[in-house]
Amino acid sequence: MDRQPDPPHGGKRRDAICPGCTVDIILKADQQSGRVTRGIVQEILTNSSFHPHGIKVRLRDGRVGRVARIIGTDVPGDSR
Repeated sequence: MDRQPDPPHGGKRRDAICPGCTVDIILKADQQSGRVTRGIVQEILTNSSFHPHGIKVRLRDGRVGRVARIIGTDVPGDSR
C-alpha cells in the first residue's frame, strides 16, 4: 500500500484540530501496524501546540489515540 505524504500540518498541530472534527487516529495498540481508526473528536488531550507524533485526542466513542490525518473540520449541526 502506497503511503501518501500528510499535509504540512497533518495531525501534528493542535490549532488544526477542533472538537467535532473528523479525524483518523492511531490507537496505542495499533502503533506498530499503523492501522487507523476514524472518528469524531470529543476532546483534545495534548496541551502543547505541536507534537511530532500527532496530537492526542479522545473520540466521541471514548477511544484515545494520536491524530494521523484530519479528514474534515465541518461540524454540521453543532450549536457551539
